[in-house]
Amino acid sequence: MTKKDDSTDITRRSILKAGAVMSAGAFGGLATGGVWAAGSDKPEKEEVKIGFIPLTDCASVVMASVLGFDKKYGVKIIPTKEASWAGVRDKLVNGELDMAHVLYGLIYGVHLGVSGPKKDMAILMNLNHNGQAITLSKKLADKGAVDGPSLAKVMANEKREYTFAQTFPTGTHAMWLYYWLASAGIDPFKDAKAITVPPPQMVANMRVGNMDGFCVGEPWGHRAIMDGIGITAVTTQDIWKDHPEKTLGTTAEFVSKYPNTARAVMMAIIEAGKWIDAGLQNKLKMAETVAQKSYVNTSVDAINQRILGRYQNGLGKTWDDPNHMKFFNDGQVNFPYLSDGMWFLTQHKRWGLIKDHPDYLGVAKQINKIDLYKEAASAMKVSIPKDVMRTSKMIDGVVWDGKNPAKYADSFKIKA
Repeated sequence: MTKKDDSTDITRRSILKAGAVMSAGAFGGLATGGVWAAGSDKPEKEEVKIGFIPLTDCASVVMASVLGFDKKYGVKIIPTKEASWAGVRDKLVNGELDMAHVLYGLIYGVHLGVSGPKKDMAILMNLNHNGQAITLSKKLADKGAVDGPSLAKVMANEKREYTFAQTFPTGTHAMWLYYWLASAGIDPFKDAKAITVPPPQMVANMRVGNMDGFCVGEPWGHRAIMDGIGITAVTTQDIWKDHPEKTLGTTAEFVSKYPNTARAVMMAIIEAGKWIDAGLQNKLKMAETVAQKSYVNTSVDAINQRILGRYQNGLGKTWDDPNHMKFFNDGQVNFPYLSDGMWFLTQHKRWGLIKDHPDYLGVAKQINKIDLYKEAASAMKVSIPKDVMRTSKMIDGVVWDGKNPAKYADSFKIKA
């Protein structure tokens, strides 16, 4: 048995060997103990509690456990269902959860101490791109508010308090909602009221008239249409194509204490994401699995349409969206780009969630564990982007490239 501080050559050899075993065994079950059973790469902790919220994009975490990909890498993933993002945050911070399927911006908010207790955090990888939506109530749609410009018109003509819900103050849904409203000339704080509601409670709250619109992950956008209470005004992939969404988040402390465990879990989840994206049958099996009571607790038909890119807006329009939710996409989904993390910081600054410009790149480098991700991906022969930054064009035509984040954050006409 080699010790941890032996030459990294042994580690490298075992990683390469693991990659070979994996590609040879593709999705076949390996002997118990898995790839990392010998040498210095054995996971330090064999049971890993991963919190999740009932959303379609928890699928790669759930399927890694259900299909036994975790065992292959010498770990046991225990998915634990949580009620709200605030609950996920608290349990990550106090160590009740080892990791979580979690909002990108939540991890950044905790790291900076602006969304609850301050703690050094880590993003191991991205779990999905795309697949969230902004829903407007049927009542608003009946008055002609079916997209950004028409919503702005209705709000200007009929003055009252308009309420929009997101799922966590520094989270992804809050940022998509605010960005979209502002792109239509609506100030999300001056012209409307923003409230926080846990994802599974969105539809029930809209049904009783607590809100005019909400931004949330699937299946709740489609569920609102099925229940006849809301319409899809915009998908988040139309706000930012291939945007980062949920991450595999944990504390910096966990990563430094259990690096092999973190890597083993990442490999199991990358494999699960690859499995989901591999074809129609796998997607349908995933939808059947995550729809169950112990996971999302909804009907399969609330999940399986949008997973395949089959969209309807609740007003008779249907379309096939090539930019639907993806879990792997040849590794492009999973790479934790520094520019993605920096974007959330620019929006936190824009909306006054942080007072001063942070060290955008420095913070992203602290949180996003690029080197650990590269080790896991290389072992699996998953392609790794050449650059840690990427360029993205938003719904308003503004391009984000991470080059001058402070200037970008200050450039918006509508801001706090």
